[in-house]
Amino acid sequence: MTTTILTLLILYGVHRWSISWIEYYSKLDSRLGSSVWRYSYDYHVPGKRDTTLEDDENLVILRRKRNRAVTFMYFIFFLTFIIFMSFMNELLLRIINIQ
Repeated sequence: MTTTILTLLILYGVHRWSISWIEYYSKLDSRLGSSVWRYSYDYHVPGKRDTTLEDDENLVILRRKRNRAVTFMYFIFFLTFIIFMSFMNELLLRIINIQ
């Protein structure tokens, strides 16, 4: 049980670290938006073209880095959820065995 608690604390630190990277990438260019949870896609607007690597190489590379950071953040978030459910299982089993 202590191992699970330690793992959850480490994953919380990694999650905060990944969020700080997402915020850092978002501050580099205002076109990426400020949401931590959303991927930075350029949605199709009638009459306008999406930004490609040929148009603005720096923005596209930055957008790809930010999207990788968001994917990593989601991975850590769901891994933490699974380990937290394991922790709750251990806790409930200990409560049941006490009585």
